[in-house]
Order: sequence, then structure tokens, then C-alpha cells
Amino acid sequence: MLNRLTPDVESIVKTLMGDLDTPRSLAVKMLVENGEWVQLANLEVDPRRYTDPEEYWKDGMATELLRKCADFSDPSSLSLVTFNKWLWAESQCRRTNQRLSMLDLPRPLLTDVELALLSFLDNMRKVIEGIIGFAPPQYLPGRFGPGASVSDPSILASIPDKMSSVPTFTPNAWLELVPWAGTAWASAQAALGKSPRSVRGNVYFTVPKSAKILRACAKEPSINGYYQLGVGSFLKDCLRSVGVDLFNGQEFHCEMARKASLSGDFATIDLTSASDTVAHVLVKRVLPRRWFEHLDRLRSPMTLVNKKWYHLAKFSSMGNGYTFELETLIFYALIKTISPNLRAGVDLFVYGDDLIVPTDVASKVVRALELLGFTPNNSKTFLEGPFSESCGGDFFGGVGVRATYLEELPNEPQQFIALANALRRSCKAATEDFLPNRWNRVRRTWFRCLDCLPSNIRSLRGPEGLGDLVLHDTEERWQTRWRSSIRYIRSYRPLLTHKVRWEGFAYDVQMASALYGVPTNLPTKAGGFYPRVILVSSRQSTVGYKVGWVPHS
Repeated sequence: MLNRLTPDVESIVKTLMGDLDTPRSLAVKMLVENGEWVQLANLEVDPRRYTDPEEYWKDGMATELLRKCADFSDPSSLSLVTFNKWLWAESQCRRTNQRLSMLDLPRPLLTDVELALLSFLDNMRKVIEGIIGFAPPQYLPGRFGPGASVSDPSILASIPDKMSSVPTFTPNAWLELVPWAGTAWASAQAALGKSPRSVRGNVYFTVPKSAKILRACAKEPSINGYYQLGVGSFLKDCLRSVGVDLFNGQEFHCEMARKASLSGDFATIDLTSASDTVAHVLVKRVLPRRWFEHLDRLRSPMTLVNKKWYHLAKFSSMGNGYTFELETLIFYALIKTISPNLRAGVDLFVYGDDLIVPTDVASKVVRALELLGFTPNNSKTFLEGPFSESCGGDFFGGVGVRATYLEELPNEPQQFIALANALRRSCKAATEDFLPNRWNRVRRTWFRCLDCLPSNIRSLRGPEGLGDLVLHDTEERWQTRWRSSIRYIRSYRPLLTHKVRWEGFAYDVQMASALYGVPTNLPTKAGGFYPRVILVSSRQSTVGYKVGWVPHS
């Protein structure tokens, strides 16, 4: 846990707070001077209390800059808070399971409310059947993801690595060993003298989220995860056929949030721990029977946390290969059941638990979500008013008001470049034009960031399209050169470790990895062919940075 800021960062923060010049920014400056990091993490800014976007933007910049910085937190206390939140989600799911299980009673014993809920869930199932069909295809191919599994640590998570380690699966997924036995992966395992190992479930781990809490995830058994990702790809394809685009959903949601903040015709809804509160019985109620059985086989029924196994009341953890697509499907079906005339991509937008619906049905959607065990995030749910937020886009009356966040304190050149670029981006509204009043507020802070850079790096200016490889600036300040009709821009680019040589893997693993990229002709729900051409990723990590040239146009 950090006790104070470095002199460079403290100068940056104090300069920004002084130039924002609001009661909130001056309060933040005092908290920084006195090292009151807990109070900083607990600060909040509510857009409902503002009538002017610029006043909200100034207070948002002051409040949010350090609020998510994990350097101020005690790792052990963060872990405890995160685990308690995970347990809370499990208790939510158990209550939902109990409540929905009561619907199995004979109809004469059900109350009018329970009968109405039963009818609602039946209608949700019909909507879902219309999207994914009554049963999964006879064969759903799996695929590998980039993350770790029970068998594979994150530093050894390339496709050849995963094909070399001992495969793992849960007992309920044993039927998947039949199609798996026909893969080149299984052939490579046989040649290596290895056989799949049964495990009880997935393994709990956390990733950074904010200064107050971490994000709970789980590493799945490798065979389970392989086929989970195949299901996720199929569901994503099915959702796209009805207008729910999970490939470009974030962009659409940001634009719709901007329009909603202008017109007031749409509400934006966000949920707390959405994926962790999708209860097992809820999925059983709303999915077609054969689909439920298939997904239930692939899920992990237990999670290992600190050497202790927990039976899961949720259906699937964050880290399961189909969790995101499944929750999107469920929320879409819920909204369509409430208002069947809504059209995805037109007046209904769903991207995980980021929901955008017309204001006249928003309160009904919130009540239905609560009834099914979900908890709306009041700080990110806006049913009325000029503010809208979705998928990282914050808008107040059509004006972008997204604040700058420091998730970790900068101490290297690439981190100061990223902070300078974030400050510059915050000066933009929904258009590409600068807001001069904002630039006047952050200009001195921007130069403070540049002062922390060596002179040869400070001169590396370029377009936003190159991300944080360059300092974003006007074109006349770029350092460019042309080669073979391609313009290169001087930048501060990362140095990566060498790619893993194929010779490091057994011949059968090399062959299996090569065959993994061969396309198949399996039809998809939406038509066309099922994509299986996946590049074999290799283990690479950033070992440093250097000044060099990168192509731009």
C-alpha cells in the first residue's frame, strides 16, 4: 500500500486540481496532501445533481482521477472484499434458485404472482427458442481462447502449450470426451502418453478493477473451456442474426448513449455482478431443455477458493467461455418478453449487462430484472434525465464527459504518455473538435506529463490511431518518413520477447496446432460457415520500449 505520491505525480495531480478550480477539486488536492487515500477511493460524483455538463466534467475529472488506483489499497483487504462480494452473489443465486424452484409445485398451489412469473419465464424461453433453436447442432466445434485454464498458467497459454499439457475436464463433461477423442489435440495427447484428468471444477482468481475491489474470475478446465468457447461463438452468431451485434456492440452502445442523453427517449441500465448472479434455475427455466442440458454439462459445478471447494448456485462464472453470450441472450429475451415490438439495433440494445431500452419500458425492465435475482447498479443506471452511460461512454446532454482514470501510478515513459493522451481525449465532446474551455483546464497538466519524459521521447507526436505509442498532437508536429509509398511515424514502441520456436514442441503437437487452423464446412445458425481459422498465438511479453518507426498510412 502506497503512503504518498512521487514528486512528479503529485505535481501533476495538484496542477490539475488547481486548474479545475472547483470545491471538489480543491478538496481532492487537500486529501492528496494529507495522504487520505481511503477517502479518495470513497468519493463519488452523481450526475443527477448537475444541470451543466461542464460543471459535471470538472468534478468528474477531480473525483475519478485517483479513485480507481489500486496502488493506494491493501492487497489483502481488497482480496477479502472481493471474496465477500463473490459470496454475496452466491447467496443471491441461492435465493433466486429457491424462489424459482417453487414454480415446480402444481398450478393450483401457486399464487397469482407465481403464475404470472411462470408465464413470463415460458415466454422468455419461446423467444430464446426462436433465436437458437430447440437443440444445439449435432456437433459444435470448440476453440481455444487466449487465457489461462486449470491446466495452463497465463504465461504458458498459447495453443501449442495447451495441446501439450494434461487436458482437464469436469465429471459432468465426460460426454464431450467423445467428440474430443476425434481431434488432432487428442491424437497429440495419445502420442505423448497423456490422458485427460478429471477435476471437480474451476479455480478462483482475481484481476484489478478499482481501489475498492478486485474482479473475481475463474480458470476453467481446458476441455470444458474449449467447448464453452465454441458454444459462445455459436450464440454470438445467433444473436447477430436477430440484430444483437456483440462484435461491434460497444461502439453502438456509446453512440446510442450519446443520442439518449440528447433526446431523453432511452434509458441506460447497468447491473451489479451480472454474470455472477445468473442463477442456475433461471437458466434451466428459460433455455430449451436440450440446450440447458448441453450447457449444464460444460459448466463447472464447483469453484476452488483458497484450497476450499464451493458448490456454485450461479450457472457460470466470469471466465466461462459462453457466460457473456448467455447473459446477453437472457437479458434480450427478458426485454423482448416485456415489449415484443422492440427491435434489436433500432430501439433495443444489449451488450452483456449494458442495456439500452426506451424510457417508457425501462421501469418494467428493472422490476423484472430484480424479480429474477439481478441487482441494478444505481450509480450507472439512468432511467431519465440528460445523463447516459454505456460501455465506457459518458454523455451529458449529448456532450462527452468521460473522466480520466489512473488505474496505476505512472513511473515510466509509456505511462506518462498514456496519461497525457487520456487528458487530451477528455477535452473532446462527442465530435472530434476540442472544447477550448476544457483544454485551458488541462493544458498545464498535459505539459507536466511531458516534463516527466526524456526530450527524445517528448518529441514523439502522432495521431490517435497509433494509441499510446505516440503523444497525440496536431499533424505538423509528427515526425514522419516515407518508404515504398507508406508513411512511417516515429514512436515509442514496445519490445517483445521472441516468439516460441516450433522446435520446442513435440512433432504431434506441432501437427495438431497446424490442423487446428484448418477451416471446416459446418453451417451456422445465421447461415454461412462456422469460422475455425484461428492463428496460433505464441508466448510474448513486453521486455522494454524503444524509439522506432511504425507504419501508419
